[in-house]
Amino acid sequence: MAPSSPIKFIEKALIGSSSSSFTLSYSDPEQKWIIRRHLLSLLQNYPNFKVSADTFNHNDGTSVNLLNVRGFLKVSKSNRTPPIPLTLWLHQNYPYMPPIAFISSPDPKTQIHANHPFVDTSGAVTPPYLSTWEYPRCSLVDFVNKLVKIFACDHPFACSSTPSFSHHSLVSKSEALDRLIGMLHYDMLALKVEAEEEIEGLARLQVEMNKRVRVTKGMISELEKEGERLNEKVMKLGEDTDKIMKWVSDHERKSVEEDAFEADDESSKAVIDSLAADIAIDDLMYSLDKAVEDGVITFDLYMKQVRTLGREQFFQRIKHMKIEGI
Repeated sequence: MAPSSPIKFIEKALIGSSSSSFTLSYSDPEQKWIIRRHLLSLLQNYPNFKVSADTFNHNDGTSVNLLNVRGFLKVSKSNRTPPIPLTLWLHQNYPYMPPIAFISSPDPKTQIHANHPFVDTSGAVTPPYLSTWEYPRCSLVDFVNKLVKIFACDHPFACSSTPSFSHHSLVSKSEALDRLIGMLHYDMLALKVEAEEEIEGLARLQVEMNKRVRVTKGMISELEKEGERLNEKVMKLGEDTDKIMKWVSDHERKSVEEDAFEADDESSKAVIDSLAADIAIDDLMYSLDKAVEDGVITFDLYMKQVRTLGREQFFQRIKHMKIEGI
């Protein structure tokens, strides 16, 4: 149990005997004297803080026996912002190494607001003052004073969309650095949100572009297939044209042979012309039958031509019958 007087407790803890079951990890007498002086100065300025000793576990797994100070920081006169529970562990190499600082939630309903520039979600406090710690320029009292000013601008339990880092007043270089880092931190968070939104938009655009590429490739593939089908059709039409040209050539020779017969009079000539026209119409109808079977002409065109040729053949046969007197 700790002595009632903080001074007695600090001195007894630092002097400690080697036979004690709990020995602090401070070995240098000069170091112990500096620790005593810094702790007393802190308690004088912040009397609600209490000193105790306990085992501290570093991140690398090592365990050391250290002094720590616990208390509440009231950074605002307003009752809307709760006091901040603060714990300071004095490193085994203090004052040449900075203290290890943590804050904790005063109750389960109060949580550290996310994205605080100097406090992470575990409660570890890492302001620039600690990263630039240098003895004898730095001390516990000065560090806690800095924390009061930092948390007055951006309270860890009261998230504000507009932290007061940009407040214009005469401040020291270190305070200006704290405010600048805080402003940059929130600017970076805003830029990060914008960048994430832009990345999401680009990702959606990429998905849409990939979809369009697939559709375009499908269209190109269909067009290539259609081109192949048209080439095949052209080749087939070429073959059909060759067949028609051969047929025309053959029938031209037959016509020449038929022209070798000559009529003796006008009546005979009229009979020959009528029979020739009748036969020619038969041949043409036969050719049309073949043409529609081969797909050279459409069925509608075929029927139109057949009706016309049928009427013409009928007239030729009537003409022939009149000449023959039938």
